[in-house]
Amino acid sequence: MAIAQRHEAEIVSVDSALVYRGMDIGTAKPTRDELAAVPHHLIDIRDPLQAYSAAEFVADAGRLITDIRARGKLPLLVGGTMLYFKALFDGLDDMPKAEAAVRAALADEAAARGWPALHAELARVDPAMAERLAPNDSQRISRALEVFRVSGRPLSFFHAQGAARKSAAGAGAAEAFTLISLEPQDRAWLHERIAQRFDAMLAAGFIEEVKTLRARGDLNRDLPSMRCVGYRQAWEALDGDYPMAELRDRGVFATRQLAKRQITWLRSMPQRQVVACDGGQPVAQVLQAIAQSLDTAATRPTRPA
Repeated sequence: MAIAQRHEAEIVSVDSALVYRGMDIGTAKPTRDELAAVPHHLIDIRDPLQAYSAAEFVADAGRLITDIRARGKLPLLVGGTMLYFKALFDGLDDMPKAEAAVRAALADEAAARGWPALHAELARVDPAMAERLAPNDSQRISRALEVFRVSGRPLSFFHAQGAARKSAAGAGAAEAFTLISLEPQDRAWLHERIAQRFDAMLAAGFIEEVKTLRARGDLNRDLPSMRCVGYRQAWEALDGDYPMAELRDRGVFATRQLAKRQITWLRSMPQRQVVACDGGQPVAQVLQAIAQSLDTAATRPTRPA
């Protein structure tokens, strides 16, 4: 918001949860005042019953970036879904298409054996990918095993192919962007902020929000929307998988794991400019970095986002 107030900018959300309508508290969606103050895009564009893929994001974001620049404004991509950033910067790997029957079979196996067992299976056929995923990361474990069962090749093979294509083609789309990464120096500070956020969500009526979603009758815990961190734990507690009194600790732990994965993703992006979000005056540092980037970009045919 500080960048958008300083420059003529429009915000493009890079968040796989903010796309869903009716999921406001658990996603920390921008407030009505914030949405009114600065144009926002890719928020509230899907019903929770619908999926939204990285490929759809790349297509939507590419169109929006072109449109925003045509209006003479700065496209500002903000969010924490690192897979979306990677897909936008590096392009999409030429992987097999999803097969509903294989995915359904994997879901049945997970119901019988548990996702950690399927994670162990993934470790045997694709150890590189398994190392990057948490044992209960159902969505990504399912996709990795689905790719292997459909193609006979591990998901990491297709990722490596994509990386090789990028290397052969030279610098990718990331050169057109200034990537500023807010990273904590003190992990304890991050953990405290995560706990404060989850407590604020609970106080704002998060459980009631999940109850409202459940009351629709057409949603279930295996949908991508309901697998979002926080929503998954709340749904499980409401199903009686564990006492409601454990929800807070389980939600905080799951959010910590998500943050850890996000930081790992960020550290794999060498082009990023790091600003310590727990240091002195991070907003001022970000504004300075943006100003320097725009000054440098003045000699280029395109402006950075």
